[in-house]
Amino acid sequence: MGEHYFAGRPQARSRPGTVDLVLPDLHFRLATDRGMFSPDRVDLGTRVLLDSVPAPPPEGDLLDLGCGYGPIALTMAARSPQAIVWGVDVNERALECGRDNAQAAGLDNVRFGLEQDVPAGTRFAAIWSNPPIRVGKPALHALLDTWLPRLVPGGRAHLVVQKNLGSDSLQRWLQDRGWPTERLTSRAGYRVLAVTNPEKDTP
Repeated sequence: MGEHYFAGRPQARSRPGTVDLVLPDLHFRLATDRGMFSPDRVDLGTRVLLDSVPAPPPEGDLLDLGCGYGPIALTMAARSPQAIVWGVDVNERALECGRDNAQAAGLDNVRFGLEQDVPAGTRFAAIWSNPPIRVGKPALHALLDTWLPRLVPGGRAHLVVQKNLGSDSLQRWLQDRGWPTERLTSRAGYRVLAVTNPEKDTP
């Protein structure tokens, strides 16, 4: 498949472009480039996620895991202007596009960066993600093992995964790891999984 979109520094020659994200409540024109995930259109899985999830928490820290050029992070930031949204990726070219897109949209409550740019103590009221399934199961599981424990007690992650790329086996793995997981919706070959942190708030 050529160079993976999850390379830290893509070697593909830059070819800037734009895509439109049109939702019932929002319209973004987003800068993209080669060497990142879905640069020619907003991925269908992302659309299914954004059309399906309930409103994000109105405040607190929110996470878009594997943010790319930012369609999910910017949607969260626009829908929850009092929250701080973190867009995390390994692809530095995509992160730069995300920063440009946030500035163009006038959203100052979103931060794009690498994993180490997120303060270690930060816990998230919600995680939304179109995760990088093609990194392979070991790397994907390690990614989720890193970030899901950073949900606040009772916080939820919403993950969109293609059925034919293992959404059902991922749901079983999450359940086996102690993460209560339900299928929120199934559309156009994609499943949206809702994963809840079963921790309880301590008084």
